[in-house]
Amino acid sequence: MRYLSDVLKEKYGEKIYRLTLSSGCTCPNRDGLVAYGGCAFCSEGGSGEFAAALRPIGEQIEEAKALIANKTGAKKFIAYFQAYSNTYGDALRLEKLYQEAISRPEIVAISLGTRPDCLGDDILAMLARLNGIKPVWVEMGLQTADEETAKRMNRGFSDECYADAVRKLHGIGVEVVAHLIFGFPGETREDMLNSVRFLAALRPEGVKLQMLNILRGTRLADEYAGSPWRLLTREEYADLIAEAVSLLPEETVVHRLTGDGKRDMIIAPEWVKDKKRALNAIRRAISRDFSSPARA
Repeated sequence: MRYLSDVLKEKYGEKIYRLTLSSGCTCPNRDGLVAYGGCAFCSEGGSGEFAAALRPIGEQIEEAKALIANKTGAKKFIAYFQAYSNTYGDALRLEKLYQEAISRPEIVAISLGTRPDCLGDDILAMLARLNGIKPVWVEMGLQTADEETAKRMNRGFSDECYADAVRKLHGIGVEVVAHLIFGFPGETREDMLNSVRFLAALRPEGVKLQMLNILRGTRLADEYAGSPWRLLTREEYADLIAEAVSLLPEETVVHRLTGDGKRDMIIAPEWVKDKKRALNAIRRAISRDFSSPARA
C-alpha cells in the first residue's frame, strides 16, 4: 500500500501541500439539471468549507499559501478545487481559470472535484490539454456501489455512469481519485466491501476513504434526528479500512484514510472529531492485517 504523501515526496523531493480553491461552479444535483438539494450527506458548501473565497485565482492562491506558510515553509503545491462540481459549466471559462492556476511555477498538479455526469467531450478535451502541461487529477465520489443506497442518498447517477467516466478519463491519460464513504444507513460490512471491490475493478490511481459524517444542515441530519441509526465505532471503522485497502490494486495510492471536516458541523459520530486517535486506530488495524499469517 502506498500513501500519497510518500509518493509525492519521492517524486518531487519534498512535502507537497494542497491549496483549497474555488472555481465558482455549482452542481447539477443542486440546480435542477439532475435533481435539487444535492446528495443527502453533502453540506451546503458542497464539501468545500475550507476553500478560499471566490475571487481571482491568483489572489486565492496567495491567500491559501499565506494560511499555511508560517506552519510549513511549503514551496510546492497542488491546486485543489474541491467544492461542488468543478467540470460543470462553460469549458472555456474553466480552462482559462485552471490554466492560470496550473501555469504558476509553485503548482505541481491540479486536482478537480466533480461528478461522473459532468464530463462532456468539451470538458474531456480541456482536461487533456491541461494534463499536457502538468498532471491533472479528477476526484469523483462514488461513495457507494449499492444502487439502492445511492438512490436514497440522492446521488443522481448510476454505477455504470461512474465506470464509464473512469474509462473516459483513463482514455485521455488523466488520473482518477475515487471517493468512498462507509457507514450509510442500512449498509452491511459486506455491502461496503462490495463497493471497494467495484472500485478496485476500475483501477483508479487514487482513493479517498471516509466515515459517513452527519453534518448540520443536511437532509441526512434531519433523518438522523428523527430516527437515529447505529453508526460504526472507531474500532469497527479501523478494521473495515484495513480490509478495504487490502482489496485495492497495489498501484492505487491512498490519499485519505479518514475525513477532516469542520468540527462545529459534525453531529455524529463524535469520534471523527479526534482525527489523530482515529488515524492511530486505523494504522494499528492495518499493521495487524498486513502482518497476519493470511497475508504473509
